[in-house]
Amino acid sequence: MKAIFSHGKESGPWGSKIKRLGGTAEQLGFSVDSIDYTGIVSPDKRVDKLCDYLADEIEPFVLVGSSMGGYVSLVAAERFAPIGIFLLAPALYIDGYLHQQYKADLTNVEIVHGWSDDIIPVANSIRFASLAKSGLHLIEGDHRLNSSISAVEDYLKVF
Repeated sequence: MKAIFSHGKESGPWGSKIKRLGGTAEQLGFSVDSIDYTGIVSPDKRVDKLCDYLADEIEPFVLVGSSMGGYVSLVAAERFAPIGIFLLAPALYIDGYLHQQYKADLTNVEIVHGWSDDIIPVANSIRFASLAKSGLHLIEGDHRLNSSISAVEDYLKVF
């Protein structure tokens, strides 16, 4: 089984959050990959890149996306069949992004969002979770969730 990470707009494929969560996934028996979207500003071009990657994927996988990477993971999941989707402060319902509605029948979706996020409104995750009947964990922390990374790790382990 593989965990495929998608980083946020201003992050990189092996930032501290992905390194830590990737290590957790490896401890749980997953192989880990992280797509490099550096230099790709458009969230929808990032979706295309992830879809190109997933077209060749043969083993079962989960998608893990942070911020813009959450949007990318969720939109790509509509075309592919991940075993699950784990989203961190996903950039949903953002003006200028092509997709403004998301499939509500995806299975095994969990969201973690910080109450103090001043980049992506918490209400956006609540809106999606309500429509999709997905898991939603609202925790202390800002957009990066660095101050609550242990809690995020625990949610990933349960996921």
